[in-house]
Amino acid sequence: MSRPRTLPDTQIFALVLSALSDQGEKAVSFGNLSRACGLAPATLAQRFGSVDGMIHAALLAEWDRLSAAVEGETADPDKGAQGLLKHLPTPSAAVLAVSLRNAALRQRAEDWRARVETAVAARRGGGPKGREVAAMLVAAWYSRQLWDSLGAKGFKLSDLMKRLG
Repeated sequence: MSRPRTLPDTQIFALVLSALSDQGEKAVSFGNLSRACGLAPATLAQRFGSVDGMIHAALLAEWDRLSAAVEGETADPDKGAQGLLKHLPTPSAAVLAVSLRNAALRQRAEDWRARVETAVAARRGGGPKGREVAAMLVAAWYSRQLWDSLGAKGFKLSDLMKRLG
């Protein structure tokens, strides 16, 4: 079977993110990705420059995707805070961990969190109280998403929202 001549970056990035999440950063190499996608290691090196460059590009694309999802969901102001959060994708623990070690990626993570909090605060009436409650809701929501991905089912977001008022 012959190798594909081209493959969109989005497909390569999906494989990078999958390897990061499943096996960690050390699993991301041109050789491993080459076997997964069918492109020659030299092609990947030529396209991204280095493994770190490839990881960085994949993470930037992931933050773009997550930010676009927030923008898409905030287009419907009739959705309440819970409805908004239920439909938003979240960054995996691996995406967040790697992003926090790089200033540019850390800023993208912080921007995403701020966008989510702003959208939730707007649905909670705005103002200082709305922003405070939004920060707590988003922290709890994201924490729950991380633990749920490990199989630990916790509280219901609706129960927390009732308690926060």
